[in-house]
Amino acid sequence: MHNVHLAGSASGKPMRCRRFWRIELDVYIDLLQWPAMVVTVIAAWLIGSLQPGRRFVGFCCFLLSNLLWVIWGWHAEAWALITLQVCLALMNLRGVKKNDAPTQPEPDAPRA
Repeated sequence: MHNVHLAGSASGKPMRCRRFWRIELDVYIDLLQWPAMVVTVIAAWLIGSLQPGRRFVGFCCFLLSNLLWVIWGWHAEAWALITLQVCLALMNLRGVKKNDAPTQPEPDAPRA
């Protein structure tokens, strides 16, 4: 491992530890996209359930995946992805609310 001298270091001693943790954090955030993808797939599966409890868990999983994607997107400077995830999180919150409400047709839904 290389010694790294940070500007402004009072003692001028090598600062290996900071560099190591910075690299470790970058690696973990890069890997965060995989759990985010898995949670998204699980959420999509649960949303398709006919049981309201499972759908609720699906919405919660979607909200968790939104958070994971935002963290990863911030690290990757993927601003469009972050914007998309915020919009999807708002729609997921709407889904949670509608999942808890009694089933009624929406006002703009065509009647059969």
